[in-house]
Amino acid sequence: MKDIFKNVLTRPYRSIQKAIIESQDKESVYQLIQRQIVNQYRIAKINGIKPYDSVNEAGFRCYSEYEEDGIILYILSMIGFKTKKVVEMCCGNGSECMAANLILNHGFDGYLFDGNESNIKHAKKFFSSKKDCKLYTPKISHSWITAENVNDLLRDAEATGEVDLFSLDIDGNDYWVWKAIEIIKPRLCIFETHNIIPSTLSLTIRYTPDFNCWSKKGHEQDYRSVSLAAMVKLCKAKGYRMVGAHRHGFNVFFLRQDIEPGLFPEVGIEEVHNNYFTRHAQKNRWPLVENMDWIEV
Repeated sequence: MKDIFKNVLTRPYRSIQKAIIESQDKESVYQLIQRQIVNQYRIAKINGIKPYDSVNEAGFRCYSEYEEDGIILYILSMIGFKTKKVVEMCCGNGSECMAANLILNHGFDGYLFDGNESNIKHAKKFFSSKKDCKLYTPKISHSWITAENVNDLLRDAEATGEVDLFSLDIDGNDYWVWKAIEIIKPRLCIFETHNIIPSTLSLTIRYTPDFNCWSKKGHEQDYRSVSLAAMVKLCKAKGYRMVGAHRHGFNVFFLRQDIEPGLFPEVGIEEVHNNYFTRHAQKNRWPLVENMDWIEV
């Protein structure tokens, strides 16, 4: 039955391949493809079919840096779009981020934050140039994100309550910022964790509000962020379970405990870290920073 479903899932691509080639508005065609994919996932859900054994099998890249766009779309399609709100910290220049695909191709309201003024300028230009944002652009806020100000930033942007997706990737105080967040209740979260840290170690950096790893040189830049074990522990305390990751093992997905535990069961750290990139990073990069100022949490 699963093989039959996968064959059905490829039909939207085959049926409109000619349209992609001939269309003068390829973005609209790509949008149509994604809407078809969402519909196929919903049909699978209705018929009790789980299309993939691992969420990373659903991956594809549209605006995300890796294959997170496909994984996000798969999980949200199967659990259902509810609020159609996405919050992202940090959003970079907008053209390569976790929120863009949902905003541009699925009509989500976006609440985007970044500490780099140049990124904010480019993100605003990027979204304002898109037809799907002609009447309503995402809210894009410039601020250095800290544990002390994160709830105020969300409140000021009117990003409160339940949101379908929350993405956090600030290359620094990720653990402390997520721990501090109280004003939103995400259904699905994606966190970047630092997979150079061995699977058994629950570590994060020592908190300083102005922490910036990119001001360091060489291997010292690898003193940043949080281990997967520490993020799993924190997420469990906040009511979330890990359901998978992209194939490189550092961008990791967590679902709220009350949402579809049978469809998306908890996965283990070793499963997420069982990939070439993680093994190579732990062997070659971790020894260079293991004696830096990590703290156990």
